[in-house]
Amino acid sequence: MINEAIIRKGKRIAQKTFIYAVLVFVAFTILIPFYVIIITSLKESHALATHIPFIWFPKFGELSFRAYGNLFTSYPVIETGKSMVLTGIGNTFLIVIPTTVVGMISSSVSAYAFAKLRFWGKNFFFSALLFTMMMPGIVMLIPSYIIFDYLGLTDTYFPLMVPAMFGSAQCVFFLRQFFSGIPDEVLDAAKLDGVGYLGIYWRIMLPLSLPAIFAQAILGFVAGYNDYLAPLIYIVSEKKYTLQIALQFFSGGNLKDLPTVMAGAVMAIIPTTLIYVFAQRYFVEGIAITGLKA
Repeated sequence: MINEAIIRKGKRIAQKTFIYAVLVFVAFTILIPFYVIIITSLKESHALATHIPFIWFPKFGELSFRAYGNLFTSYPVIETGKSMVLTGIGNTFLIVIPTTVVGMISSSVSAYAFAKLRFWGKNFFFSALLFTMMMPGIVMLIPSYIIFDYLGLTDTYFPLMVPAMFGSAQCVFFLRQFFSGIPDEVLDAAKLDGVGYLGIYWRIMLPLSLPAIFAQAILGFVAGYNDYLAPLIYIVSEKKYTLQIALQFFSGGNLKDLPTVMAGAVMAIIPTTLIYVFAQRYFVEGIAITGLKA
């Protein structure tokens, strides 16, 4: 009996060791590209050209922040004379923050209606909403551009902001799953107290679903922040470039200055990384809860 217990314990230890080894390997595989980006951004161009193969652990004296200075001083916007990176960061937040806030309100209201209200054609409209999730976004790209161009709205933020403010089908679907798990008795008690539909949404549904809403808001913010195709199509003026388009300017026009390109990549990573660090608890909790509700 003692030998069998020792054998079972040894098997458990071997299994855990193998699992942790795989997880550590996967973690290093994911983190190594970020390490290469950061180290490259701190090197001089001539150091990269003269050191082949790549030096993984350069000496402290070989590191420099010149590339980060180039981002904010060497490549200004022609119309304004301001840093293209700072301009891109400001434009990106100007687009993404209002879009995320208004889009979350629209999505949560729609999810509340599909989950708790009764109206004609409810199942049909929800099925139509789910059908839109199956359609590739590229299908509507050319028709959307033709419409916005006909209305004279190209080279403006309107095509980047207003459509997204009407909500996301994916967000509506996930929030509906969460709202459906809230007991109807809670809503019935509120109705007996004279609370209307909007009052129930504002006083009950939103407070109870903050983790799920935070999770979806983070996903929406990251998607808008990383959007490259839409700004590339609709924005022409340099002063209206988003951060992703500004970084493309560096990688396209300054291929020889690789540290500056990598410094721009590091700058692009920082905002989303900070958001995840400070909102990690809400994000993980929201994803877990949303997945469990039905």
